[in-house]
Amino acid sequence: MVIAPHLAVTNAHNANLLDPKDVIGVRQDYDLLYFRTPRNADPLTAPVTVGQGVIAYGQGANAELRVAHGVVREIKQCEGCTVPAYFTFAGNAGPGFSGGPVLDGSGRLVGITFGYKDERRERLIYAYDMSRVRAEYSALAKRPD
Repeated sequence: MVIAPHLAVTNAHNANLLDPKDVIGVRQDYDLLYFRTPRNADPLTAPVTVGQGVIAYGQGANAELRVAHGVVREIKQCEGCTVPAYFTFAGNAGPGFSGGPVLDGSGRLVGITFGYKDERRERLIYAYDMSRVRAEYSALAKRPD
């Protein structure tokens, strides 16, 4: 997912889908991989809120676009963090959504998916809030070589 001009992010477990020379770096603790892209997009972003409707996009086995609608259930904070760790939403997403975008009803980017879990009668999808995605990129950029 393009998050700034010439900068994109996906999950680190998707590394096999990328040319290694395009990889900028990986934040293993958060399963985030940042890479160069020729795309010059600068998507609008927004914070996520509990109860908010969201739309996630993924790719099916035959490269078809998959869409999952859901409602944000929880925003998880981590101890000592200044930005949320991740959020969950109920929806029909699963394999093929990893590293894909989560948008709000206005089409603004609110997160990047990284996993799912079936709970009782619903599937919970996990996504990193864009503030977490940006914070992890900043930490990566500040790392000594």
